[in-house]
Formats: sequence, C-alpha cells, structure tokens
Amino acid sequence: MNVAGRSTAYSGSMPIRHVGLAVCVAALWGLNFLAIHFSLEQFPPLFLAGLRFVVLAVPALLFVPRPQVPLRWLIGYGLGFGTLQFFGLYLGMAAGFPAGLASLVLQSSAPFTVILGALLLRERLTPRRALGVGVAVGGLVLVGASRGGMDGWAPFFLVVLGGFGWALGNLASRKAQTTRPMSLALWMCVVPPLPMFALSLAVEGPGRIGAALGTAWQVQALPAWLGLAYTVLLGTVVGSAIWVWLMSRHPAGVVAPFSMLVPVVGVLAAWLVLGQQPTWLELAGGVLVVGGVLWASRPDGPLRPRRRWRAV
Repeated sequence: MNVAGRSTAYSGSMPIRHVGLAVCVAALWGLNFLAIHFSLEQFPPLFLAGLRFVVLAVPALLFVPRPQVPLRWLIGYGLGFGTLQFFGLYLGMAAGFPAGLASLVLQSSAPFTVILGALLLRERLTPRRALGVGVAVGGLVLVGASRGGMDGWAPFFLVVLGGFGWALGNLASRKAQTTRPMSLALWMCVVPPLPMFALSLAVEGPGRIGAALGTAWQVQALPAWLGLAYTVLLGTVVGSAIWVWLMSRHPAGVVAPFSMLVPVVGVLAAWLVLGQQPTWLELAGGVLVVGGVLWASRPDGPLRPRRRWRAV
C-alpha cells in the first residue's frame, strides 16, 4: 500500500451519527446512577463495589492482554478511579444522597483534575480554566448547602471524595500514556476488588454480607441484580467502549463536553423514576457546576484539524 497524500479528518464538528453515539453514552452513564440505587437496596455499598469490579476483573485477566504501562500508574489508576471514586460514591448514596444529585456532584472530578494537574503535573492553569473551576466549585457549595441542611454533610462529602478519586485516576491514566486505553480501563478493574472486599469485611462485617447474599436469590432481589448487570455491561463495557472509540477519532475538547449531559440525565431520571425532586437551590448549583466545567474545558485556541494518511 502506497501513501500518496494526506487528508484532513476533522473539520470542527462530529458527524451526526457520532453525536448520537456521544449522547447515547451520556444517557447510559446517567441512568447508571439509577442502577446503582437499586443494587444498593440489596447489597452493602463496599461489597457491591467489590462485586462490580470482580465481575470485570476475571475476564480481563483471562482474555485481555495487559497494557504495557508502568505498574505504578496502572495501580494508581485502579486505586483512584476504581477504588476511591466508588468508595465515596457508593457510601454516599447508601447514606441517603440522592442518585440524581450524585451524578451531578461527581462532576467535581473536573475541577479537581484541573487543580491537581496544575499542582502535580505542572499543567498550565489559564485564567479561563481558573474561572471555570471557581464557578463549578461555587455550584457545588450551593448543592452542599442545600443538601447538607436536610441530610447532613457526610453523604455530600463522601460523593465529593468520589470525585476526588476520579481526578486522581485521571492523572494516573495520563501518566500511563497508553495506546490501548480500553485495555487500561479493563485492567484497572483488577485493582479495586481486594481493597473493597477487605474494607467490606472490616466495616460491614460478615454478618451483613451474609444476610445480603442469603436473600439475593429471592425475586425481590431481581432489581439489584439487573442494576449490577446494567452497571457492568452497559454502564462500563458498552459506554466506555463507545467513548474510547469517539475519543480516538475526535479531539478531546469536542467529545468531553458531552459528559456534561450525564448529570442532566441522572437528575431527570431520578426525578421521574424515584421521585427525587431537586430544590431550586440544587438546580441553580447544578447549572453553575455544568457551566463552569464546560467553560473550563473549552480550548484556549482554535481546534487543530487532525490529519490522517490517505492511501490511494
């Protein structure tokens, strides 16, 4: 095959079918919080988090070649994105934090990523990004003030801790610099089960775990199993595969903003299905969070077209 020229593969916008795929992923990830809610009604939160990842870890070990990245970044990605994120998220939701608002507050990962990137990786913190981070943090304060007054601050801070873990995972995945991001995402699942199950035994205890498993085979537990299946298959495997595919074909600044649809879907779905109606203060905070993250994620200059070799 001879190379005769180059063509510009990116013109500034995604084809409509790719936009549809990005919206589909946002919907899958937004509905994922409903699935977690139903699973938490049956299983203790830390045990559920370990179960979620062990289901993915076994096939990854058996069938997916390990990505050639430094082990410390693979473990760091697993401890941040997989362990700390879901430690905080699942405990916060189990403590009563609403599923819809959890999908919003978890977006705290974006300002955390910007701040930690500047502090730890010496990434440039432009005035635009600083302003966006400030607006997003202000939105989180509004949500926390509203929810903390009703249910206490602990569930809110646990979900924020989950966002911090996601940010640490983002930094580790950047340092990994893999050319096989899907393999990295699957092998990351090998890390969380051991610490999650150990924490579950220490905190939740064998009695609580045994009681949950003892009733897990009854008809009433079917929504919990369906929620777990959704989280593993649709929320993680299908959603991540499509997202990685899109990110490999378009600039990150074009694809990433679609993730801001996740809390929109999450809040609306929890409102419709669970009756979790947000307050006006929470909605105002949500607008600030989404707007601040979108503003911070905007490129500082015009997008450069991606060039691909075209064979003739």
